[in-house]
Amino acid sequence: MALTIGIDVGGTKVLGGVVDEFGNVLAKSRKDTPRQGGKALTQTIADVAKELLLIHNVESIGVSAAGFVSSDRKTMLATPNIADWNGVNLDNELTALIGLPVIIENDANAAAWGEAKFGAGQNQDHMMMLTVGTGIGGGIVVNGALYRGAFGIAAEFGHIRVVPDGHLCGCGARGCFEQYASGNALLRHARESINASPEIARNLLSRGDGTIEGLTGAAITEAARDGDPVALAAFNTTGQWLGAGIASLSVILDPACVVIGGGVIGAGEILLKPAREALERTMPFAGKHPYPAIIAAKLGNEAGLVGVADLARI
Repeated sequence: MALTIGIDVGGTKVLGGVVDEFGNVLAKSRKDTPRQGGKALTQTIADVAKELLLIHNVESIGVSAAGFVSSDRKTMLATPNIADWNGVNLDNELTALIGLPVIIENDANAAAWGEAKFGAGQNQDHMMMLTVGTGIGGGIVVNGALYRGAFGIAAEFGHIRVVPDGHLCGCGARGCFEQYASGNALLRHARESINASPEIARNLLSRGDGTIEGLTGAAITEAARDGDPVALAAFNTTGQWLGAGIASLSVILDPACVVIGGGVIGAGEILLKPAREALERTMPFAGKHPYPAIIAAKLGNEAGLVGVADLARI
């Protein structure tokens, strides 16, 4: 049985797992993500791998992290949210520390591949995934293979511009997709509704510390499940933006299905229903061709780990 290790680097944790060829996670190891990044983070990844190597013999290791990864899957070109990792050849550094071949992949690409091989996108040769969390990431599978582009940075869906001169994005541009259809956008939509009509927001605000600033995405999701009108309206606005963006992307990529993952998908149909409605309403040449199915991811927080472990195998 061919085993590999997948290691997913997040903002708070470095999670590793031994994965078989069927996508089963046989063992896990977790450590806190060092805030200083750089060599401390690289060493933490190696430590996670070494713990797992004490339990299983594996062939290779895959590491997924947020940022731009070189086309040869060796170097982190840019990591906006990880300190001191820009331009770092992780393949060389980790291979020296661990003694096994290592590949690097963008976290959203890895998650998309995990869902394509073992999750919601299984048996779909043409699929697209959007990870909807603080921002929006993405991945594309074309003809059964992960599409990475000429320089390894394809599928940064969150940074297509949907509103000229719109909200300022962390990337430096204005009007990016993730400013309207992400978890942060959900919070903005809710806060805008509260500011417009404070009297209808008492129930929603009571689920936090009573202030707009203390409102969280989890609280909005809980309130929406309980039928709170402000929370439902925020999800409806977010879903409408999401579906409209998917419609535009679908004209370019023509996927059979679009898998939605990330933290916001915990709301399920509360988010997906308005997204589907917006897709049908805004799709160019509406009614003239099939539409992609919009479905929820299945692998949860393990999608990136499982996906990058499989990419390390092929």
